[in-house]
Amino acid sequence: MHNAVAMTTIARDKMDDVELAARAASGDDAAFECIMRRHNRLLFRTARSVLKSDAEAEDALQDAYLCAWRAIGSFRSDAKLSTWLVRIVINEALGRLRRRGAQVLAIHASIDQEDVRMEDLIEGNPDDRPERAAMRSELRGLIEACIDTLPEAFRTVFMLRAVEEMSVEEVSAALGLPESTVRTRLFRARGLLREGLARDIDLAMADAFSFDGARCDRIVSAVMARLAAGPGEPERR
Repeated sequence: MHNAVAMTTIARDKMDDVELAARAASGDDAAFECIMRRHNRLLFRTARSVLKSDAEAEDALQDAYLCAWRAIGSFRSDAKLSTWLVRIVINEALGRLRRRGAQVLAIHASIDQEDVRMEDLIEGNPDDRPERAAMRSELRGLIEACIDTLPEAFRTVFMLRAVEEMSVEEVSAALGLPESTVRTRLFRARGLLREGLARDIDLAMADAFSFDGARCDRIVSAVMARLAAGPGEPERR
């Protein structure tokens, strides 16, 4: 393996995927490294969504990159390189599931949404799983913070009606408000709370299954070492 033409990091970063793929197909490992760094987060998260394990996703991604390196000459510019790579990663991840005897549902298979319930997806008693307890604790803190941002008139009604589960009649009597006002304020409070939570979730979503620089460097270094070892390097399974 060799660099067909030496490139600076800046020059590589300015190239589009088609150019990088063409250079990688000619044997330019520096171009392939740039491809990995450009798409690492997407592909790691893809593998992670199938395997549900950070460590196994890293291993699957490394093997998928080796497959991509060997097949990069077949890539055609009428498709997006990211799409081509995602397919390779999914095939590798699903193959790992099949090899360990797990039931595999094809990604494109149809699912009746009415037959899917969250309680059916949670294994065992959720209270016995410390990671779920920690998650509930974080979620509770997020909800409490959003409740604290509600206007006081809405917040008190929401606390009594939704949290303490007092009836509309009881909240009306306790606060000296018409029942219609209690219902209206509860409705508004729920709407504001949903907006606040949705905003926070959207912001947090980008950080889900975080992909830091250390992990990126580790995957790239491992793949480059395996490529340098040549075709004689044994398959990792």
